Amino acid sequence: MRRIKSFLIIICMLSIYVASFYGCGKKEWSDSHNNEAELPEIVIGSDNYPPYNYVDTDGNATGIDVELATEAFKRMGYKARFIYIDWEDKKNLLADRTIDCAWGSFSMDGRENEYRWAGPYMMSRQVVAVNRDSEIKTLADLEGKRIAVQSTTKPEALFLSHTDARLPVLREVFSMQNRELIYPCLSKGYADAIAAHETAILQCMSDYKLDYRILEEPLLTVGLGVAFSKQDDRGLEQKLSETFEEMRADGTMEEIIGRYLEENDMGVIADVE
Repeated sequence: MRRIKSFLIIICMLSIYVASFYGCGKKEWSDSHNNEAELPEIVIGSDNYPPYNYVDTDGNATGIDVELATEAFKRMGYKARFIYIDWEDKKNLLADRTIDCAWGSFSMDGRENEYRWAGPYMMSRQVVAVNRDSEIKTLADLEGKRIAVQSTTKPEALFLSHTDARLPVLREVFSMQNRELIYPCLSKGYADAIAAHETAILQCMSDYKLDYRILEEPLLTVGLGVAFSKQDDRGLEQKLSETFEEMRADGTMEEIIGRYLEENDMGVIADVE
């Protein structure tokens, strides 16, 4: 009971801190990239995950996934509309058709049978990051330490399942519903490490001048895809996968992703082929 109370206190403190750390988000993201007024609408559920999905200063959805979705669905004859969701609720929101698909740096690996998938359209490394002066140098050094992760993600599953022989037993795994809380959790010393997509960690380090160090050995490398409900029989996932191939072939995918990633990170596209 004491551990639960302590954790709740940490969450409350971090929630207050993160409001000033990141600013307040909007529940619905407007789409400034799309001027096609009469196209049928596709509702995409996502959460704030720079550089894949985030809200710019004008309240518009932007990022790698937003631009890819806007272009891909336009080619398919749809207008993309992004709404902010609690990522833990994505499967229920797909099932009751509140959203048409979940798109937000979503790892396909190990979930192949849970959804109908489009993709992968990119590859991504899931990594562990620590404060620059931390004594943690390798995954083995995490033994007895505390790590913060977003709930329902691959890092959470890895650390809780104890199925990867490379990963030691931890003192605590803090699973955050709000992904943005993992960063102040590390910066404030409540956790010894965090785990997430490498590009997202690097983006946050750049945006907020965070002095983190990413461990050399990744947790895993995953394919990113777009999830549709198993009950959705419209065939959108197949058409979207075909559209990804078209965008890869004509250079559009490289152009969009290149706006957000450094040139030496562009192998994330080539690795899919």
